[in-house]
Amino acid sequence: MKNTGNLFRGCAYLTMDPMRTRLLARPLLLLFLCFAVPLQAQDATRILNQYVKASGGAHALTKIQTITLEGTVAAQNGGKPGAYTFDLKLPNRYYSELVIGDQTLIESFNGKSAWHQNPGGEISTLVGPEGLQLEAAARYYNSHLLNPKKNKLVITYVGSAQVREKDAVQLEVATPSGVKWQVFFDAQSHLIVKESAQVGGVNQEILYDDYRAENGVQLPHKIELHRGAEIYLIAVTRAAVNDPVGERVFDFPRKSQVQLPDLKALFKQIDANQQAVDKIKENYAGTKVEEETEFEGNGKPKKPEVRESTFFYLDGTEVSTLVKIDSQPLSPDAQKKENARVLKQIDELQKNANKKDSPDEKNKQAQKEDEEEDVSIDAFLRACQFVNPRRERFRGQDVLVFDFEPNPEFKAHTLVEKVIQKLGGVIWIDEKALDVVRLDAFFVNSVKFAGGLLADLQKGTRVVLEQTYVNNEVWLPSYEEVHIDVRVFLVKGIKVDGTTRYSDYKKFSVETLSTVGKPKAAPAQPSANSPEKPQE
Repeated sequence: MKNTGNLFRGCAYLTMDPMRTRLLARPLLLLFLCFAVPLQAQDATRILNQYVKASGGAHALTKIQTITLEGTVAAQNGGKPGAYTFDLKLPNRYYSELVIGDQTLIESFNGKSAWHQNPGGEISTLVGPEGLQLEAAARYYNSHLLNPKKNKLVITYVGSAQVREKDAVQLEVATPSGVKWQVFFDAQSHLIVKESAQVGGVNQEILYDDYRAENGVQLPHKIELHRGAEIYLIAVTRAAVNDPVGERVFDFPRKSQVQLPDLKALFKQIDANQQAVDKIKENYAGTKVEEETEFEGNGKPKKPEVRESTFFYLDGTEVSTLVKIDSQPLSPDAQKKENARVLKQIDELQKNANKKDSPDEKNKQAQKEDEEEDVSIDAFLRACQFVNPRRERFRGQDVLVFDFEPNPEFKAHTLVEKVIQKLGGVIWIDEKALDVVRLDAFFVNSVKFAGGLLADLQKGTRVVLEQTYVNNEVWLPSYEEVHIDVRVFLVKGIKVDGTTRYSDYKKFSVETLSTVGKPKAAPAQPSANSPEKPQE
């Protein structure tokens, strides 16, 4: 704080000399800007420290395993009274239930999938932004705003605010998925008095009051919930810390679950059907846009790179031709090199396809597939356990959905088995089309390669794959999302987010492509305006 006095004396000195004021105004402005960000970071840390102390202290907060709030609900516009239940459980379980009259609204994240029950009684899995928002709510509440870096929360100072005509300070809490919460702390008590965020696709604002100590932790006993256009007044009648809360609380209701089929037989059918699916896919071409964002060491994202390509399928492989980078077409020379690369890839794929048609190669391939079956199917079935089976609609089709999680009784022996055993997530299957139409998989624990000396794939690394049903005949890729967080050689941390969006599917026959050549039994004439010819 010694420099503060010097700064004020310097300001007084400057006001005496207009020339010095003009000459030094710009350097002082730059100096102020240099200090602005660190000061904001210090403000955020100070506010969090004050909150932790006011809430019961770090020791008490780190001991929290579960939190339960139960109470009565009165709608502000009158109507029937209701009941409210809110449950949290480490590491990332979240459950909110609002009963008003004969209608029940439920939102939950069970550690693998997000789901809700709407007022009409329909129960379904939440995907996309709505699912991420519920998952973010589970992360936010279970963190208790302790150790933001460890919990992968980016917390920034927003500024002063007013909540119910009282002074407050506002912080923004951002989760790895990009979901943001606005959190307001009372300037006197330092406790949270307001939160606002999108939860399950609905704008939600919560105001807290009447805090009381429960097992050493301050919990609110009056809650005002603004959900969309509705306002609910909640009086908490039971608040508990570390009371038993079972896993079934967060899972899909039994009434929505079905009997799982023989998964080993189902996955083998899907695997066997892949060749037929690949042949149908060869009738389609489209456009894809890839966006990749790397992050600095401090968690700030770099400028994303956006790449646009046209693509088609050949022998089960996606063949892409890059045409734009950051919305700018490739230069003629760059496009020429890209076209040459694509033609070379096509040539190699055709040679491999012809080679695979030989009887000897077919026998070798069949033998190889038999040897790898334990890895591709059996290991997955043994290393994971499958829960919450249900039937839902996805992209207009009836699908089987179930969660999967590590099987604690499975003893992994190979590296592949050890990786599989770390996976959790959700899978959507079209049993009629025999295809996986959506997959959301993530690492529930870190995966160390060579004991972490080579690489350490961090917990939370994730991949999402989605398909759409095209022309009522085949599932084709529509969206891919990856979040990679890895530490290499114990030193360098690499964090990358990437998305790929597929669109503009057009049907054509790959056998007519002049760039591909004429496969066996192909028509003699090429297509003059085939969309998959590499860009000129």
